[in-house]
Amino acid sequence: MILLAGVMSQTAFSQGTDLKYKDDTASLKGYYVRAAVKQAKKAPSILIIHAWMGITDHEKASADRLGKLGYNVLVADIYGEGVHPAGAKEAGALAGFYKKNYQVYQSRIKAALKALEAQGNEAGNVVVMGYCFGGTGALEAMRGGLPVKGVVTFHGGLGKDSLRANVPVQAKVLVLHGADDPYVPANDVKQFQQEMRDGKADWQMVYYANAVHAFTDPAAGNDNSKGAAYNKLADERSWKAMLAFLEEVAGSK
Repeated sequence: MILLAGVMSQTAFSQGTDLKYKDDTASLKGYYVRAAVKQAKKAPSILIIHAWMGITDHEKASADRLGKLGYNVLVADIYGEGVHPAGAKEAGALAGFYKKNYQVYQSRIKAALKALEAQGNEAGNVVVMGYCFGGTGALEAMRGGLPVKGVVTFHGGLGKDSLRANVPVQAKVLVLHGADDPYVPANDVKQFQQEMRDGKADWQMVYYANAVHAFTDPAAGNDNSKGAAYNKLADERSWKAMLAFLEEVAGSK
């Protein structure tokens, strides 16, 4: 059962606001940006799922940019209000829990979609996108058959438990992937592509040269040898690819 609090309060970050909502008894706090257009309620919506450290300025900045372009955007809270990993070890444990317990992950995404709808936005005219752990979440929205038009994953995990059956894919899929990402095994890529074929999906996968994990996040530094690093060119190219996908799938206002 999804319970919506509908509580909003102004934040100091930018044009967005905190948005509190619930997934059953779990209290969640996302970041919501209203489309910067006159007919905002008729504008397409985007749900952004955060990386393994929870909601950061990276996700909020993306939401702000998309809001200015005419989209209603919610950065979903997967972990819960007040839950902020202290470091990589804790973040890995949290992310691992939701990847393993994918039904819970899907439930949190469903709650966020309900929260978007509760703000007066059109149900169904939504694209889900995510970074790293959040990219896996975007694929879970697809795998769960949630009512979304498309999903976009930036340097996200592509694998799933081999015991899970491949299912028909309704949402259009865009995968934006670092060609040198060490955290996504070649076998995961192979199995994901087979999943897309089995599901008769409308899917695209773009590889970015010299890019590793987290290539869109300036906070990742610039040392590729660490496995996660920012790549300005890959960041810019992947953003443009995502915008073209959004225009095709959801349109703009």
